[in-house]
Amino acid sequence: MRFVIVTGMSGAGKSSVLKMLEDAGYFCVDNLPIPLVKKFAKLTIQGNEKINKVALGLDIRSGQALKELDTVLTDMKRFGVPYEILFLDCAQEVLVKRYKETRRSHPLSGKGRVDKGIELEREQLNFLRKRADVIIDTSHLLIRELKTQINKIYVDDIKFNNFFITVLSFGFKYGIPVDSDLVFDVRFLPNPYYIPELKKKTGNDAEVQKYVMNSPSATDFLYKLLDMLIFLIPNYISEGKNQLVVSIGCTGGRHRSVTLANEIVSRLQIGTEYGLKVEHRDIEKDE
Repeated sequence: MRFVIVTGMSGAGKSSVLKMLEDAGYFCVDNLPIPLVKKFAKLTIQGNEKINKVALGLDIRSGQALKELDTVLTDMKRFGVPYEILFLDCAQEVLVKRYKETRRSHPLSGKGRVDKGIELEREQLNFLRKRADVIIDTSHLLIRELKTQINKIYVDDIKFNNFFITVLSFGFKYGIPVDSDLVFDVRFLPNPYYIPELKKKTGNDAEVQKYVMNSPSATDFLYKLLDMLIFLIPNYISEGKNQLVVSIGCTGGRHRSVTLANEIVSRLQIGTEYGLKVEHRDIEKDE
C-alpha cells in the first residue's frame, strides 16, 4: 500500500498532481475533513486489497482544522500507519502572477492583497513542509515537466532528490531575471552576433556553439563555474534550499548565454542525482 498526502501552496499545482496520480491508478480524495484522515488511512490500508495506491489532497481549505493535522500525522506514525507527504511549493512572484492571470482570489486574502494571503498560507503550512518527504517547486516547471517528475517518483518509484536546478539564459537588455539566485555575465566572450553567417542563429545551433566554445576564455569560465556549483550545491542543500536558479546573461540572450547554459546543463547531468533543466528566456526576442 502506498498512501500519499498531496499538499502545498494554493496555485502550485495540487489539483493537477491529483489528476496525474488518478490517471496513474491512484484512488484520490481531495479536501477530506481533518478529523477523518486517520480513520480513512486505516480503512484504505487495512481494507480493500484492490486499492493499493491512495492519494489524499489536504491544504489550507481545511481552515482552522488544519492545526489538528500535525497531531493526526504524529498519531498515524505512532500507530504504524505508513504515509508520505508531497509538498508542492512555488515562488511568491509566480503565485501572484498565476492568481492575477486567472483572476481568482487567494483563499486567505479575502478582499485584501493576494501576496498577503500567500504569506499567511506559507506560514500556516510550514509544519507540513517540514514533514514533507518530497518537495517539488513548480515555479519553473511546465505541466509536462511536472508530470514527468510525478511519474518518476510515484509510478516508476525512482528516488527523488528535493533539489532542482534551473540554468536560465537571458539578455541583459531585457533585464536580469528576478528569481535568479546566481547571475553570471558572459558578455566578455566573442559575440557571434557580429558574424554575418551566425547572426540569425542561436546558441542551440552547432555553428554558434563551436564559435563560442573555441574561445579559451569560454572553456576556462565553464570549468571554474562548474567547480563552484559542485561546491555550492551540497552547501545550499544543507541549509534547506530546494531549488537553485543559475542565470547566464549576454547582451541579447540568443548566442553566448544560450551556449553556456546548454554546456553547463550538459556537464552537470553526468552523474548528478538532482533535478535539472535549461531554459532560454530571451532566445526568440532579438532577431
